[in-house]
Amino acid sequence: MTSQTTLSREIATEQRYLDRVYARLAQLRAAAEGAERDGYRLAGVGNYGALVERDAMVFHAAKRRAALDAEHEGLVFGRLDRRDGSVQYVGRLGIRDHDTTPLVIDWRAPAAADFYQATAADPRDVVRRRMIRSRGETVTGVDDDLLDPSADVPVVGDGALLASLNRATATGMRDIVATIQREQDAAIRSPASGVTLVEGGPGTGKTAVALHRAAYLLYRDRSRFAGGGILVVGPSPVFIGYIATVLPSLGEHSATLKSLGDLVPGVSAGRLDPAPVATVKGSLRMLTVLRRAAREQLPDAPTELRLTWRGRLLRVDAAMLERIRRRALPRGRRRNEVRRAAFDGVFDALWQDLLDQQPAPDRPRPEFEEELSDRSDFRDFLRAWWPLLRPAQVLGSLADRRRLARLGSGVLSSAEVTALAESFGELAERGPTVADVALLDELDQLLGQPPRPKRRRRDPYQVAPGVSEVTTYADRRAAARTAERERPADYRDYAHVVVDEAQDVSPMQWRMLGRRGRSASWTVVGDPAQTAWNGDEAELARARDGALRGRRDEHTLTTNYRNSKEIFELAAGVIRTVAPTAPLPTPVRSTGVPPEELLTSPASLDATIATAVDALLEQVEGTVGVITPLGSRERVADGLAERPASDGRVQVVTSLEAKGMEYDAVVLVEPHTISAQSGVRTLYVALSRATQRLTVVATEPWRE
Repeated sequence: MTSQTTLSREIATEQRYLDRVYARLAQLRAAAEGAERDGYRLAGVGNYGALVERDAMVFHAAKRRAALDAEHEGLVFGRLDRRDGSVQYVGRLGIRDHDTTPLVIDWRAPAAADFYQATAADPRDVVRRRMIRSRGETVTGVDDDLLDPSADVPVVGDGALLASLNRATATGMRDIVATIQREQDAAIRSPASGVTLVEGGPGTGKTAVALHRAAYLLYRDRSRFAGGGILVVGPSPVFIGYIATVLPSLGEHSATLKSLGDLVPGVSAGRLDPAPVATVKGSLRMLTVLRRAAREQLPDAPTELRLTWRGRLLRVDAAMLERIRRRALPRGRRRNEVRRAAFDGVFDALWQDLLDQQPAPDRPRPEFEEELSDRSDFRDFLRAWWPLLRPAQVLGSLADRRRLARLGSGVLSSAEVTALAESFGELAERGPTVADVALLDELDQLLGQPPRPKRRRRDPYQVAPGVSEVTTYADRRAAARTAERERPADYRDYAHVVVDEAQDVSPMQWRMLGRRGRSASWTVVGDPAQTAWNGDEAELARARDGALRGRRDEHTLTTNYRNSKEIFELAAGVIRTVAPTAPLPTPVRSTGVPPEELLTSPASLDATIATAVDALLEQVEGTVGVITPLGSRERVADGLAERPASDGRVQVVTSLEAKGMEYDAVVLVEPHTISAQSGVRTLYVALSRATQRLTVVATEPWRE
């Protein structure tokens, strides 16, 4: 057992080193501020070259100052003592002394790999690994892992990993930069190209690995990954909010975080379909339906054109309109892109009708077309017959059951048609569901966009008409940053795409993701045992493989760092009922506190939930998650909102929103309903969200 004297002495030793690091940090920050001020002074020189140089100096100095500010908290978190007597400190940012001696090694640098990869079985010349905890610039504790038992060095604390696991969580996800383990580090540092696949059960750190990998890639090849962009995709807005602070805490702000319901510009969906409807919408069978819908006329389109021109009745009947439509829209062409050709076909038909009546018209064709184009009734017909279609219009038209049955002939059952038509009927009032977003994206691809004149891009180095600056490397980097800021809303050329909770991504959603990473490398993390996909596995594999191209590096995480053994034993018993041979992770710690199960009446359910929440708030210091069945979250949240304030520590989510989340304690409501609504695998997810305490509240028995 570590004596208080030894602990105080080791903390004092690390405090002296931290004082030295923060003193150097202050010097570097002052230098960055000075460079920023000097850059602004260049504006007074009065020529265009000075302005360009000013912009480059100010940008780089401000960026350096921001990085130094962002990494101030917890700057140094690790120390390695080696067999040769040398000592290395690892932190969030690389810092060198005046003579270029490394004071702190950036955690992403190759030199820091031993901090994560050394073990007692393979110490890699490391005698002792120390995790340093601090608040502000003050060391608050140290925890050691002794990798060489024969070494004569003081060892303090309970071990870096266990000490971290036992601390309370905040409302958002914390980074694991100080406690990354060997198998996690191998996945984080895998090659940047191709596809990195990471599988692991609950609590293995899949999400943290994915986010730290994004930070690692930005560090290793910033021009590639910051220039092209990194997209991080999660299952829900709740999840995205939960992970939003991790990359900034690692000094990275350039990644784009989106949920599956937010990938299409102008659409933000959080509403979920019932599982059977979501499965049909996610199936590749919907491709057939959408392709037919994108080519077919809308139900209210006019079927005949009749107008008078200079006393003559001109007519285009339904058969001719259909022939024009087919000629204008050959296979492989997109409806909105051939709109002009369709209009030309109508002009041709009207002109031919005129020639049949008057072989020698008294007006040439250009004047004939010009007069028609000026008529509002003719323009109204063209807009109604061949409108510029939006994906939401086409999807909403599928609320017509007869139309949907015709378009779904041979691919949708009668029951599926009824369920889908009812769901699409809610689009106008309630907006799209998460599954609808992939359908809207597919329709956008099928409909296309009308030709638009190209906008001329302004030369960023043209400072006056006919005058351009000679460019430098800094200039080109500045131009690249400008281009990054000007990315279109529907950007589809990301350099790297991270997909979390990938086991729930449907085939149609994989097609949507694939369009945004056509030339990207990928990091894909998930757990097959947690999947909510109930559809065809072969078509899922086909869609996933179509999106994920290139060499593959596969990693399996086997250790559960989140749940206590007592909590995970309950969760494991549930998943074994449907997946008896699924590989499950091994929890590393025990609290001695088994889950509590409360059986109550429906009338007393809300009161029992509130009592359970109050008890857990007393028992843990961090967050308490209340996980409800679908459709119950608002009622439960309203009931808890009337209770005394808990400083934001209580979060109420549905069983599907809980995916990827972590809480110190959980109140799980009505597990039998969750299982009936979304399946046993979703219940398994909900049971494995707690790190310390779990209370199950039910109105009927839910397990054998």
